[in-house]
Amino acid sequence: MVARLCIKQEATSLQFHRPLPNVIATMESSITVASMSAGLDDVSFSQPNLPQSWHSQITLPAIVEGWSTWQYAVTFILGVIVYDQVMYIKRKGSIAGPAFKIPLMGPFLQALDPKFDSYLAQWASGPLSCVSVFHKFVVLTSDRDLAHKVFKSPAYAEPCLVPVAKDIIGHKAWVFLQGRDHAEYRRGLAPLFTNKAMATYLPVQEKVLADYFDKFVAASEANKNKSMPFMTLFREINCALSCRTFFGDYISQDAIKKISDDYYLATAALELVNVPLSIYIPGTKVWRGKRVADAVHVEFAKCAAACKAKMATGAKPTCTVDHWVRHMMESKQYREKIAAGETDVERPSNLIREFTNEEIGETLFTFLFASQDASSSATTWLFQILAQRPDVLDKLRQENLDARGGDKNKPFDQPMLESLTYTNAVVKELLRHRPPVIFVPYLATKDFPVTSDYTVPKGSMIIPSCYPALHDPEVYPEPDVFDPDRWITGDAESKTKNWLVFGAGPHDCLARRYVPLSMAGMIGKAAMELDWKHYETELSEEIKVFATLFPMDGCPLVFTKRA
Repeated sequence: MVARLCIKQEATSLQFHRPLPNVIATMESSITVASMSAGLDDVSFSQPNLPQSWHSQITLPAIVEGWSTWQYAVTFILGVIVYDQVMYIKRKGSIAGPAFKIPLMGPFLQALDPKFDSYLAQWASGPLSCVSVFHKFVVLTSDRDLAHKVFKSPAYAEPCLVPVAKDIIGHKAWVFLQGRDHAEYRRGLAPLFTNKAMATYLPVQEKVLADYFDKFVAASEANKNKSMPFMTLFREINCALSCRTFFGDYISQDAIKKISDDYYLATAALELVNVPLSIYIPGTKVWRGKRVADAVHVEFAKCAAACKAKMATGAKPTCTVDHWVRHMMESKQYREKIAAGETDVERPSNLIREFTNEEIGETLFTFLFASQDASSSATTWLFQILAQRPDVLDKLRQENLDARGGDKNKPFDQPMLESLTYTNAVVKELLRHRPPVIFVPYLATKDFPVTSDYTVPKGSMIIPSCYPALHDPEVYPEPDVFDPDRWITGDAESKTKNWLVFGAGPHDCLARRYVPLSMAGMIGKAAMELDWKHYETELSEEIKVFATLFPMDGCPLVFTKRA
């Protein structure tokens, strides 16, 4: 959706003339008096003594006629500014937020380089707060229960992510569907994340991890074992994990590398508010991001076509798209048998329609969109924090070695990963401590009464925030301390309402089980095969906001092979 400056103004007409009957009556009266005093042959049609209001009104057109173009322009701009300010104050109502808006653009310049401390201050200002950038009015909620209300009110709000998200991801993408259409689409995708399906993804992930762990060591050696930021390589390994899990060998390593390198541009385009119409301006973030996204869509559609050709031969599924295409084939065969009059036909467990290559590519692109930045953030913080906490890493390492029967080279599988109590607690605490999703923007599709005394206006963005609930000191004592034991000996596991890492409601994350399992596999294998050292800088604990949270210094590390 292209951001547009849509300002509705009510026309105000200046009444320069009195009503015509009154004017005529006044003139007739003056003429009559003159006739009576001078006679019909000497009627004086001198200027009648008009009321003062008439003289005042007839001078206004002359003033306007003398205006230059710039005077018209200034008057119009001032009118727009006043209108924009009045609408902001009206929409703001009683909730927290600036008393007045910076004319027209609001805090746009701050939005170009958002500071995490600014988000903390915004959340601390009240359960509901607001800002207005250009034409877009934005309401943020820091209250846990209000966040749940937004997540679970599809009749009032729908996910919009950011205003240009539909242009980047696709206007017909399933994540933007509502109601029955969304539910049916989601039902068809849910089986791609069952235990049976996920078990087939793990061998693929094991190979990707082995390849990239070698790259980590090689990168450090090439840098003469001096510290270097690893955030970019962490983005690449997560892109490879996603693409290989989704498409297996249908996608080339060169394509993965290009997607990893370019996808940064797509993320950069997804700012909370963009310059209106910037998608049409060559060289802008949105313009570049749109082209990157289109190229990924094309690549993914090619992979879908290759998958259909292979699965038609009876091959076993080894990746996400294999499972999905097989469900399509089983559903098609079932319908054909029913149409042929067969009665003793077993209904497939996942009866779905057949999707085009483009639809498959677009859907898997939404999976990449959901995973790439969030997983990259989680991976970066995980390696940094474990390097800073050798006590935690030692316990995790020992647990993984024990689970492998002392053989550090033993591949992981699903039962093994699920048995790793401490490792899973580390992953869960990481997701709480440095949540990869701090909020999820929604669009109010109608006036939304979020509280008894405040209604979010239709067309506004309303953003339920996840971070405050995950750092609530009443629920998680010492919330800024990284403490995996709170999930084992503490009561954190029972605080399910605060666990907003994966959202809530009809649009919660499909991969809420897949993500922690994959992270446990990654960090467990890394603990077996690698040593790494973090070189702390003054920016290591400073948080950079780029779609999600990253350390400001890019996480400087050195990796070596473990003996």
